[in-house]
Amino acid sequence: MSNVNNAADNAAAQAGQPSEFAGKTIFITGAAKGQGRAVALGYAKEGANIIAFDLGSPIAYPAYNHGSSKDLDQLKEEIEQAGGKAVVYAGDVRDANALQEAVNRGIEAFGGVDIAFINAGICAYGYSWELSENEWDSMIDINLKGAWLAGKAVIPQLIKQKSGVIVYNSSIAGLRGLRRLAHYSASKHALVGLAKSQAIELAPYGIRVVTLHPTGVNTPMNDGLAELEGKTPEEIAEASAGNLLPVPWIETEDVVAAVKYLTGRSGRYITGSGLILDAGLLTA
Repeated sequence: MSNVNNAADNAAAQAGQPSEFAGKTIFITGAAKGQGRAVALGYAKEGANIIAFDLGSPIAYPAYNHGSSKDLDQLKEEIEQAGGKAVVYAGDVRDANALQEAVNRGIEAFGGVDIAFINAGICAYGYSWELSENEWDSMIDINLKGAWLAGKAVIPQLIKQKSGVIVYNSSIAGLRGLRRLAHYSASKHALVGLAKSQAIELAPYGIRVVTLHPTGVNTPMNDGLAELEGKTPEEIAEASAGNLLPVPWIETEDVVAAVKYLTGRSGRYITGSGLILDAGLLTA
């Protein structure tokens, strides 16, 4: 799919035609690192405007290196160097006011919002019966409630425009159970129900809502989980997934291609369903 999209983009560039995403505005949570950062830069290279939202200060659980204000500032520079424009906002997805302020600033700067990649999330291991209430609540509040709040912040503008696409970044864990990841899997399964319900609610306004289900992705989160578990990132990937294809994980560029497909002309009739990007994991 990445090759197909690149070929289409190259053909358009050679013909002097702008990308279909040029001038579009993309709201991204969890934008400072990993998948969110890659998606932000992927759209920026096509002349899009980015509203980038991520943490400005550390959180207690899980205790690995999360995105920061410094990361957001660096991302802004890279977006502008790539040909895009950016509004960055440091906040917590559990804070509805912060999310709304970020969206409002983006609308003020760019005139609207076209796409939301709701991506912010955490992952940590623990047997379901050994998790503390705080660990359970943190996982659900960030991965599920935070996603719902992000959608809540952007949906009124999409309704006003009568157009737009929301992509909730779920996981293969949103389609199956995983050992020592019950709280993570529960949060990611719930995103499917949220997306399907919103797809029904928002279809009359021409708004599409979809989920993305990647297997393990090569991001800094793997390094953080590996440190917590005393393993290598490759061991973490294999233990969490076990892909059918002989790769420990997929790359962020694969996620970028999938998101562009879902939000572009090629995916214009996809809503209420999910795109599986699993390296064959769910088949194995």
